[in-house]
Amino acid sequence: MENAKNMDWLGGAIDYGVIGVLMLLSVLVVAIGIERTLYFRRVEAQRMPDIKSLELALTRRLFVIASVASNAPYLGLLGTVFGIMLTFYRMEHGGAMDPSQIMLGLALALKATAAGLVVALVAVAFYNTLLRRAKVLMLQWEIAHG
Repeated sequence: MENAKNMDWLGGAIDYGVIGVLMLLSVLVVAIGIERTLYFRRVEAQRMPDIKSLELALTRRLFVIASVASNAPYLGLLGTVFGIMLTFYRMEHGGAMDPSQIMLGLALALKATAAGLVVALVAVAFYNTLLRRAKVLMLQWEIAHG
């Protein structure tokens, strides 16, 4: 019985830990995306001394968004794998289980993958939008400075 309580706690920690990290990363991506969007609106590209300074200013923190976009699905998958392992553990130590309980355990495990994919999609959309805007501003600088 003690093992079952430990596994329930572990299930909650995995579930809330993975989903929590993904939500934190989502908030971080949105915050950086909003900050960069506001910066792009007020930046005067033509006043920058050179194209490299402009590029550095425009691409600041974009690597964070790109990193979240590429790693969020893996975090979600990790949560799903842990959830499936936990379901199998409960099947082994719980004796005969109702198939609906097994399906419920697997369905709940898959929510981590879904959350990871949603976070990644938001991050990719922000990254592509911001990168395109940065390229446009750099091209405007090059046009203005011949």
